[in-house]
Amino acid sequence: MTKTIAIIGSGFSSLAASCYLAQQGNKVIIYEKNESIGGRARQFKKDGFTFDMGPSWYWMPDVFEKFFSDFNKKTSDYYELIKLNPAYRVYFGINDFVNIYDNLEAIKTTFETIEKGSGSKLEAFINQAKSNYDIAIKDLVYRPGISPLELITPQTALKLNQFFSNVSSDIRKKFKNERLIQILEFPVLFLGAKPTKTPSFYNFMNYADFGLGTWHPKTGMFDVVRGIEKLATELGVTIETNASIEKIIVENKTATGIIINGKIIKADIILSGADYQHTETLLDEVHRSYSEQYWESRVFAPSSLLFFVGFNKKIENITHHALFFDVDFNQHAADIYDQPKWPEAPLFYANFPSKTDASAAPEGMESGFFLIPLAPGIKDTEELREEYFEKIITRFEQLTQQKIKNNIIFKRSFCKNDFVTDYNAYKGNAYGMANTLLQTAFLRPKLKSKKVRNLYFTGQLTVPGPGVPPALISGKLVAELIHQSLRS
Repeated sequence: MTKTIAIIGSGFSSLAASCYLAQQGNKVIIYEKNESIGGRARQFKKDGFTFDMGPSWYWMPDVFEKFFSDFNKKTSDYYELIKLNPAYRVYFGINDFVNIYDNLEAIKTTFETIEKGSGSKLEAFINQAKSNYDIAIKDLVYRPGISPLELITPQTALKLNQFFSNVSSDIRKKFKNERLIQILEFPVLFLGAKPTKTPSFYNFMNYADFGLGTWHPKTGMFDVVRGIEKLATELGVTIETNASIEKIIVENKTATGIIINGKIIKADIILSGADYQHTETLLDEVHRSYSEQYWESRVFAPSSLLFFVGFNKKIENITHHALFFDVDFNQHAADIYDQPKWPEAPLFYANFPSKTDASAAPEGMESGFFLIPLAPGIKDTEELREEYFEKIITRFEQLTQQKIKNNIIFKRSFCKNDFVTDYNAYKGNAYGMANTLLQTAFLRPKLKSKKVRNLYFTGQLTVPGPGVPPALISGKLVAELIHQSLRS
């Protein structure tokens, strides 16, 4: 029998879940509070410039292929991919940088020029990372986080020690050069925790980086959003925007509908891909699975200060993706996780999509996206935003040896307060809840409500964790749970 399923939010996990649920024969409707779909992966356009507002790294292409193959489709049916070379550049000082190329042999050569003997060590390290990747991404992450037994397999038993050591210590046992160490520690930042707090098993992110490479959808990450939206509509999914949820209706401990703009909308199943903590505030307190004390005790991934900038000239000495590690990596991490505050000297990331995609900026111009990781929940003011833009743009000019401040046509900032306003993000977090040992798999908030029947969750605060590929997987996992419940 066809069931009506109401999905809250239209981020990657919601869109993915909608496809699976529609494929099962359900009537699926997505309700998005904003005027555009995509959640954090929305797109911003102004004066001929185009920006992805959130995710800008396309890693783990195999996860995307696996998603589309579940519907007998390929990614190429919906968007075109370009492999970046160099994948990215890491700046350590003035005209002092390391390029990470698009294949392991070239990266080994780069490592060898910096630290003698590190090329062969890197190959062994990446081989181990690939072994972990095969276990994690092809198996463990496709488990719904219901039981600790999900983590116990013959393969993980052989790697048990890697769950009790950390990424940073493992890397430092093998490499001595601080630059190489920082490059190898960088990928786990996508998991939202310090390398010293991330289990060694998660070094599979290094294989995602050096083994599988960095890709770019032809006109940006929003291509992927559009692609999954197209698949969803082909499967019969309906999407309504400007539809902010005011309440989840619960009768006899069962979710029966939602209220939008004072209107009651009945549904057999409610699935929220919106912020988990916010979703529970749409319930009466008696129906909430997690208390405010619970959320306060969690380790959250960073928030971010973002700038979307239009330049009236081409920017030199820069690649599509660039990381600026010319300041103390550990101090910035401490300012996020240990004693949360605005960092005195922030690391930052810059992305110039117009280096790859000419349509991202008018001819002869450049679109630039800048990101500073910040602690969630800190003070956010326009004055602080301006102060920090001045800090990073001054360093950018020094490190790339060019003047660009006077070539800015416009800039738009987006920070903690905007994450709260636009996404109802707890403490304005940008990446969800960190993947620390005590927040992994079955220790994360559950896909299925513990107190309300027919209420489910998906996305970065639940299983398997932060990032776009995990979001697609989260959508699949919750759809399978819903399917099982409807069959029982």
